[in-house]
Amino acid sequence: MLLGEKMRYLREVEGTLRGLGREMTQQEVVRSIQRDLGRSISQSYLSQIESGARPHLTNSTRMLLARFFKVHPGYLVDDPEGFHNELISDLGALEDKVDLWLINAAERFRRDPEFSHALLQVARHQDSRRCLVLLGAILETPGLADRLLQVLKPDARRHAPGLGSRSRASAAAVTESNGRTIGKGRSSR
Repeated sequence: MLLGEKMRYLREVEGTLRGLGREMTQQEVVRSIQRDLGRSISQSYLSQIESGARPHLTNSTRMLLARFFKVHPGYLVDDPEGFHNELISDLGALEDKVDLWLINAAERFRRDPEFSHALLQVARHQDSRRCLVLLGAILETPGLADRLLQVLKPDARRHAPGLGSRSRASAAAVTESNGRTIGKGRSSR
C-alpha cells in the first residue's frame, strides 16, 4: 500500500472512531491536529501526500501524523513492492490484529449504526479478545443472549435489520475457514 492510500485509510478510520460515520476531510484533520496536538500542518500538504505528489515525509511530519492517528511512525511509508499484510500477522500482537479487523468491519457496516458502534466498542476495549471470548461463551449458553438482549436492549429485537427467519436459518450454520461447519452447537467435518 502506498503512503497516500494509507493516509486516506487513516482518515476513514479516524472519522469512524470519532463517530462521524464518514471519513474525516483533510481540513478536519488539519483542524484536529491543531486543536489536539497544538501543531500545524497544511491541507495542501496532506493533499500532496495523498495524491502521491509528495511521496516522502519529513521526520517531524511523520512523527506528528503518527501521533495524531496513533500508529507507529514506520507505518507512514510506502510498503515495499510485493509486501502483503499477512507477512506482519505473526509479528503483530493478536490484540492489535483483532482491533484493526473490528475497525474495518465497523467501517464496512457503517450503514447499520448500532452494529458498527458495537464493533467499535469492542475494538476500543482494553482487551477486545477477551470481549469476543465472552461473547462466544454467552452464545454457547442456551437462551442467555436473548435474555441479555431483553434486559440490556429491549428494543433491539424489533429494530435489528436482517433478523427474519431466512437470516436466522443461514446464521444457524457457519463455515469456519478450516472447512468445519458449525451449527446449533454441533461440529462436523
